[in-house]
Amino acid sequence: MRKALRSLLSLVVLIGTVGAAGTATAAGPDSGTAAGTGTTGTTGTGTTGITRTTGDIKDRILAIPGMSLIEEKPYPGYRFLVLGYTQPVDHRNPARGTFQQRLTVLHKDTSRPTVFFTSGYNLSTRPGRSEPTRIVDGNQVSLEYRFFTPSRPQPADWSKLNIWQAASDQHRVFTALKKVYDRKWLATGASKGGMTATYYERFYPRDMDGVVAYVAPNDVVEKEDSAYDRFFATVSTKECRDRLNAMQREALVRREPLQRKYRDWAAAEGATFTTVGNLDKAYEAVVLDFVWGFWQYHTEAECAAVPDAATATDEVVYDTIDKYAGWSSYTDQGLQPYTPYYYQAATELGSPSLRVPHLKGLTRYGYQPARNFVPREIPVRFKPWVMRDVDNWVRTRARSMLFVYGGNDPWGAERFRVDRGARDAYVFAAPGANHGANVSGLVEAERTKATARILAWADVAPAAVQADPDKARPLARYDARLDKRDIEREQTLRP
Repeated sequence: MRKALRSLLSLVVLIGTVGAAGTATAAGPDSGTAAGTGTTGTTGTGTTGITRTTGDIKDRILAIPGMSLIEEKPYPGYRFLVLGYTQPVDHRNPARGTFQQRLTVLHKDTSRPTVFFTSGYNLSTRPGRSEPTRIVDGNQVSLEYRFFTPSRPQPADWSKLNIWQAASDQHRVFTALKKVYDRKWLATGASKGGMTATYYERFYPRDMDGVVAYVAPNDVVEKEDSAYDRFFATVSTKECRDRLNAMQREALVRREPLQRKYRDWAAAEGATFTTVGNLDKAYEAVVLDFVWGFWQYHTEAECAAVPDAATATDEVVYDTIDKYAGWSSYTDQGLQPYTPYYYQAATELGSPSLRVPHLKGLTRYGYQPARNFVPREIPVRFKPWVMRDVDNWVRTRARSMLFVYGGNDPWGAERFRVDRGARDAYVFAAPGANHGANVSGLVEAERTKATARILAWADVAPAAVQADPDKARPLARYDARLDKRDIEREQTLRP
């Protein structure tokens, strides 16, 4: 992105937020915490030594131009706000219209750091903490990705769905909320959310003080996917691989009787196949996702639970494929909520394609391109330079970035790397972990190092941790309701 355009955008954002309430940070809990009830101002001295005025956090956030309240939900120790924010459809030309983008704020205290989270998909409107938020005991701002409903412009100009526009959404939200939350900020997300956090850092490297990207795929060259072939040829044990491959093969050998069951199910559910083309294409796509789906969300220990294909009835084969891949995935109804993802995969992100030699002679379509899962009326053109640019930037210019992968997660076969040009940047993998890999699952030395760096980036590392990083631990206690990671089970090839 040209520097002039970025400077112009920053100026527009700053002008748009100049009417926001004044910044306010106190050393202790301010009146915006769950314990606070007043809307009148109080004063306190922040850790910077500057005396600031504080007020009710909801009032201060809603004073930001373009910000509106959808609802507030109670949670002990926090304020949780579901909000709407007016965004330009095109950040390069704000005069071309606006749309409402949803976000949430899990507010603890303005004296704490803030974590900027995105899933890269829809927004959860239930209170929840990402792992970095728990580590730094901070606030969390979560943003819905543009074009995922209801955060979709009407009418939808799909050419405005790209990683730069989405990063600019984040930049504008950050610039507005930085007036309220003026301490350190970290960006985070898992899978497509980890990709999103990385792209945001690439385009706006001065916004965040650190980035924690979980299980983020990095498809640098769209037509070169040998890393995935190597992964599936070597993951786990031969016995486990053979067991999974046999079940996948059996589903194609029994295509005719199983498709009758599939057709009956589709008729009963009212499922249609206009986007993918026909039921046969959808059937094969689901079967091809079976092994991938197993490793994305399950572990080697669960391999023995997969039935023996040679002795399984048609019913068992059908139900097993459904459990790990989902027969609804490639119906029009299953694809429709994820049109924004498939559009991005077909235009910028890329998508995997495997050789599957154990299915030779049984496949009719192979791994279908992402374009097949986007309605035909939406124009698509792939831009191969986009991911190459991001990859080169991360390898040579990454600063204060942490990438966490699962050792047995197929999406980690093509991962981000950091080279000599990067500074204070790390790539760690949790042994045996799947798509739910996180910092707590790393080996001890990497876990404490990662935790120490996150605390340092947020400027909340205790003196003991500064003296000895091996003592690094999350600052907030585990809360089963807030911290249970609800992995969105994308039973198709979606990160």
